[in-house]
Amino acid sequence: MTSSPTRHRAILLLLAVLPLTGCLFRSRKVQSVLTSAQLKTASTQDLVDYINSQAGKVQTVQATVNIDTSVGGEKKGQVTDYQQIRGYVMARKPSMLRLVGLMPIVRNRAFDMVSDGVNFRLWIPPKDRFVVGRNDLETHNAQQPLENLRPQTIYDSLLLRPINPETEIAVLRNETGYVTDSKGHKLPRADYILDVIRKGKPGWFLSREIVFSRTDLLPHRQLLYDENGNVTTNALYEDYRTENEIHFPWQIEIAWPQQEYDITLTLVKLDLNQPLPDDKFALEQPPGVEVVHLDKPDTAPSSPSPGSDR
Repeated sequence: MTSSPTRHRAILLLLAVLPLTGCLFRSRKVQSVLTSAQLKTASTQDLVDYINSQAGKVQTVQATVNIDTSVGGEKKGQVTDYQQIRGYVMARKPSMLRLVGLMPIVRNRAFDMVSDGVNFRLWIPPKDRFVVGRNDLETHNAQQPLENLRPQTIYDSLLLRPINPETEIAVLRNETGYVTDSKGHKLPRADYILDVIRKGKPGWFLSREIVFSRTDLLPHRQLLYDENGNVTTNALYEDYRTENEIHFPWQIEIAWPQQEYDITLTLVKLDLNQPLPDDKFALEQPPGVEVVHLDKPDTAPSSPSPGSDR
């Protein structure tokens, strides 16, 4: 029998020889996700300054848009894509918003939604339905998904809020990896993720994540969270164009995971910082329509009507 010291020497010799033989091991090259030459660098303060600077440059937005809508997901067991329609969006700081959708071909109003940041009004002419509610109260009516949306989240997706150093803390993360495109191809990505932490009633919580691509240092995604850590809104930004030192995305996809509702606004025409008087955000209740007050607990959901929410 071979002695223990001899056996140990044999094992050490084997370990020393194996890497040279290449019989049991195979080496391969590992390519970096993105070369450092392709990536731009920024500090936490750089990104905070960018958000605050861009926010300060935009006071009003008026745009003609194409609106694509999808409803459904895992909860419903299916996804329904609705026909693209033309629409208009107007926003004025600090919190005014109006979003109008037009029926295909005839161009009558499919819906008209206005908000002052606290209360909102929604008119759905095809259903003779006029909805009144508050932005801070949620509803979960699966038969009326359009009524579950809150205009304030559309406003916050359209115009990124500045980061207030007195009430918010920004923390920077650096992530690299791959994403899969629509054709199944894996594409490299490298991002800065700015976590914005805010103090709420239960204490400090993650309020939003702003994702910057390191190829251009522009925000391409924003996740909004509630105080319980749930994602309320997932906004994606593409096709940035620059005018008067303002970088603005011409395609904005806004998804509400809990409501399983998704709209994509593709800009056709954009006017920034043009006057938008109060009457642009006035929506009067038409006579003879069904009125629904979502902030009243005794309001019963209406029965579903044929067709879409348009």
